[in-house]
Amino acid sequence: MRLFVLLALFAVGVQSFDNVICYFGSWSVWRPGVGKFDVEDIDPFLCTHVIFGFAGLSNHTWEIEVLDPWNELCPDESGIGNNCAFDRFTGLKKINPDLKTILAVGGWNEGSEDYSVMVMDPEKRKTFIESSIELVRKHNFDGLDVDWEYPAARGGVPEDKENFVTLLEEFRARFDTFSPPLLLSGALSPGKPTIDDGYDVPGIAENLDLVHVMGYDYHGTWENFTHHNAPMCSHYLDEDVLQYFNIEFTVEYYLSLGLPKDKMVLGIPVYGRCFTLDDIEENGFYAPAHKPGPAGPYIRIPGTLGLNEICERLRDDKTCKIVHDPTMHEPYFYCTSDKIWCGFDDADSVYLKARYARNMGLAGVMAWTIDTDDFKPNCYSEKFHIIETMKRAIAEEPGNDTVVCVDYFGSTTEEPTTTEEPTTTEEPTTTEEPTTPTPEPTTPTPEPTTPTPVPTTTTPTPSPTPTAVPTITTLRPVSTTRNPALRPDCTNHADGTTFTHEDCNKYWVCINGYGVLEMCAPGTLFDPSLSSCNWENAVDTSSCNLWICEVDNTYYPHADCDKYYWCYNGEPHVEVCPNGLFWNQFILQCDNPVNVGTSSCNVP
Repeated sequence: MRLFVLLALFAVGVQSFDNVICYFGSWSVWRPGVGKFDVEDIDPFLCTHVIFGFAGLSNHTWEIEVLDPWNELCPDESGIGNNCAFDRFTGLKKINPDLKTILAVGGWNEGSEDYSVMVMDPEKRKTFIESSIELVRKHNFDGLDVDWEYPAARGGVPEDKENFVTLLEEFRARFDTFSPPLLLSGALSPGKPTIDDGYDVPGIAENLDLVHVMGYDYHGTWENFTHHNAPMCSHYLDEDVLQYFNIEFTVEYYLSLGLPKDKMVLGIPVYGRCFTLDDIEENGFYAPAHKPGPAGPYIRIPGTLGLNEICERLRDDKTCKIVHDPTMHEPYFYCTSDKIWCGFDDADSVYLKARYARNMGLAGVMAWTIDTDDFKPNCYSEKFHIIETMKRAIAEEPGNDTVVCVDYFGSTTEEPTTTEEPTTTEEPTTTEEPTTPTPEPTTPTPEPTTPTPVPTTTTPTPSPTPTAVPTITTLRPVSTTRNPALRPDCTNHADGTTFTHEDCNKYWVCINGYGVLEMCAPGTLFDPSLSSCNWENAVDTSSCNLWICEVDNTYYPHADCDKYYWCYNGEPHVEVCPNGLFWNQFILQCDNPVNVGTSSCNVP
């Protein structure tokens, strides 16, 4: 009878529609000052599941690997263990017995290649699975979260799609031998190209208890224009594959591929993606921005700010303006002090997204990450203001407040008009919030049973079949802000004739009537006055783009179509696409050559 009750409770927990999954970045313990976040900062009653990120994969033993043994293991486990973070983390269940604690393996920094090698070999898979079970059970975790980013990408191979399902099937078979069974979840990409290439969705869904769909990182400093990190709906300027980069499309696409609603968890970011504007006067969506935004004091990653860093920035920097584009549901801010532009989620936008998940009948919401919320709190009247808002939204019964996105790309939908570019610079007509956020009341205001309608002047909810779209002043960017310079016509030019490229370290040279893309040596840039490369400090870069590697895991195109640059350790590294694929800068992965424009690179 006791076993039956446990299994019943387990089943109810997994199939609930109000799951609140919170990832914990264990490295946050090393952040400075008030940004430091340790296991004891977690509220055991805030989330239904907490996930410890991350363990890794050893490419020597093919076992699961503890990435920070000093912090995560105890002194009696190894010669370098000290802080016992694993045991303290799972010990939170002593405070809240209903809490599920899960260990995540993988993550962005782990890459993909080692996982690709492991899944294609039955013996390596077995070693990985058995070592994972041993680690999970030793430290009293309730299960494992598989966060491979991503199958068939970033050094992976096409066979990863099938092999990933095989790995999950074998995990599932072993996890089900325990009583109660160990939980098995996974984090999946929101991008259509990655989904198509790497995921057998029905096979994945059959083996996972919960599927965490990452509803963020649609845009960031790997692009050279501003856009929101996690748009609920498409922006009317989105073109080509970028029309798929929004939460509505991602959720609908996964459902169409066979992912059950009662297993899908919508991921919501507790951070923003930030840029440095090329020109502070161009500060809307698709504004040119070729550099990441400055790093914050806690996360210390250029191009990314945690919610705790954002709220302090908006509180303290009087030059910042918060803007609500009337065609979008999420805010952004920009500051004249350093030309930062940051698309982020506030309480209103995460409430809307969590309500969307609830109204769609999804299994719940996921927060990445708990340690970047205002956990002290320093800005709001309650701890974990963003996650608490998600929790309130998901707890309410489904209603008629579902977001309906405008179909800008349908045959009957008119494209929004834009105003003519003024002769003198004017501020956008989008509503701006005060430069200093309104103080929160000392006692949190009770949430109404029906969400307060969003003012139409800030973030209107469009009707399903609009006849017109609000006029906004954001101008459509010229193509050079999004695409590399096209190959010059060398038909009537002598061999050796050079042409500038929009990237400072590249140039075109005419050979046999054909434009060939060349790259300058490290430390040099193309100097048009010399028609050759010159030392960096001697070249005027005001009219070209400088590709920089301030942000690890940023990607840039190579002169050859089958190569690309991968930034890590602050340096660019040349990578080669496998199996005859070409680099696609739009989707940031190797792709079928038919999907890649070769007018801006050399075909091998």
